[in-house]
Amino acid sequence: MAKISKDDVLKIAHMSHIELLDAEIPAIISQLEDVLTYAERVQQLAADIQEPVVKNINIFRDDIVVPADAQAILERAPQREDDFFVVPSILEDK
Repeated sequence: MAKISKDDVLKIAHMSHIELLDAEIPAIISQLEDVLTYAERVQQLAADIQEPVVKNINIFRDDIVVPADAQAILERAPQREDDFFVVPSILEDK
C-alpha cells in the first residue's frame, strides 16, 4: 500500500475546499491509510470470487413457454391498434 503524505492530504483538502489545521493532518493520514488498506483487502477477496458465466438463472423452476391466445388478450385492452396495445405517450415530441 502506498503511504499517504502530508502533501497528499493538503492536495485533497484543497480540491475538496476543506480547510485543515496542522494538528488534524496526522489523524486524517491514518484514516485515509485505513480506508486504502480496507479497499486493498476487499480487492484481494473479490479476486477469489468466481463469477458465474450466466447470470439471472432461476434455480427454483424451469422456464416453460405457455401458449396463449393473443386475440383473447388484445380484446381486453382498453385501446388497441391492429395487434398492438395503445398506451399513453410518456415522452414529449420535440
